[in-house]
Amino acid sequence: MHNIDIEVVEMSLDIIKYAIGRVTSTTPKLGFPKSEAELDKLAGETITAKGIGGETAFKIFRDVLLESSVSIDHPRHLAFIPASPTRAGIMFDLVTAASSIHGAYWMEGAGGIWAENQAMKWLVSLTGLPEGAFGVFTSGGTTANLSAIVAARGAWRDKNPANERTRGLIITSAGAHSSLKSMAKVIDADMISIEIDDRFEAEHLAEALASLSAEDRARTFAVIATAGTTNSGVVDDLKGLGKIANENDLWFHIDAAYGGGALAAPSVRHMFDGIELADSITIDPHKWFFSPYDCGAVIYRNPEQAKSVHSQAAAYLEIAKGETAGFNPADYQIQLTRRLRGLPLWFSLAMHGTDRYTQAIERGIELAQIAGRIITETPHVELIRAPSLSCVLFRRIGWSPQEYTDWTYRNHKSGYALITPTKWHTRSGNETVARFCFINPDTTEDDILGILATME
Repeated sequence: MHNIDIEVVEMSLDIIKYAIGRVTSTTPKLGFPKSEAELDKLAGETITAKGIGGETAFKIFRDVLLESSVSIDHPRHLAFIPASPTRAGIMFDLVTAASSIHGAYWMEGAGGIWAENQAMKWLVSLTGLPEGAFGVFTSGGTTANLSAIVAARGAWRDKNPANERTRGLIITSAGAHSSLKSMAKVIDADMISIEIDDRFEAEHLAEALASLSAEDRARTFAVIATAGTTNSGVVDDLKGLGKIANENDLWFHIDAAYGGGALAAPSVRHMFDGIELADSITIDPHKWFFSPYDCGAVIYRNPEQAKSVHSQAAAYLEIAKGETAGFNPADYQIQLTRRLRGLPLWFSLAMHGTDRYTQAIERGIELAQIAGRIITETPHVELIRAPSLSCVLFRRIGWSPQEYTDWTYRNHKSGYALITPTKWHTRSGNETVARFCFINPDTTEDDILGILATME
């Protein structure tokens, strides 16, 4: 398998040719999923005793599998939280893989980790956290959130060893990301999700704390706020929540997985006032910092608190913490084995400069404002709430939930656009509505007009 034969050389050329073509394309196909049965029939048996050959396998990927997958960087992919990695980042992702650097310990990956840390320094600088704050790149927001809350619980238990066997309690809002509930299950903690109409405010947290029994208050160790909810782009009352968390000696974690990109946008930076009060922050560069999947980040006010919980010890790892030791990413999050997820971001930042990132992020905010204006002027649709960050919630007047679903599949199957419905609590109840999320700076005003026209 490791022989450098003519097939490997030819396949390398084919793959690089495809990659260059895909990266330079300005009109990617949207893609639509086929069923498992359809893929079984179209692709056939691919894992065999003798192998099917690289040319055949690549042709199956290009002509069958790729056509059955969605291009996240399509300019009319406005569903979920889309992505739009820079071409520089995508190409350097190839370099990162080809370099075969293990990114857990400085002993093995010093050069690559140094580069990652340069990108991390910039992320940390955007938060306003004090000197000494730092972070590490993870596989995504879920892993980053999990790492942060494991650190939070560890710090809580360090304060009082009696808590070692106590089931902890976390407070957040119902608007927080769905992965947080799963995260609480993973660490066997309870979670209170406060029902709110829109924004998690200080008064909500104060009321929740006041209503706790003495036993529950004693086992409460963390408060989680959101800086850019995935459903609507809402930024919680970070300053008020942080003040109460600090006064009550509770770990204050901010999930800015989506919205964290807007820290680099002067037009909305004020919305994040109070983020500097956090003990930990999650940011996903593979969302609004235009990095390839999968690249998340967790930042700590006091990294040593995370290190005391996450650092692993084993006989064969001792040498990695000896005289060649430096910054070891494995010490600050739940993964030991890790690729250098921050390298493509570093290369893209180094190539383009941070000003270009600010321009691209501001464009997403501008597109949301443009969409809000167009919706206000279009008779068959109306805004649910004012656009926030790059999210826009709106309704097609008179539509049922099924009509939203039919509209989504109609546009998706045609290859024109992917926009999915969501739910929002309105006066009439939990209403099905439409949602735009703008990440890709290549999206145009004509795209917005065209999508709205499909609702007529």
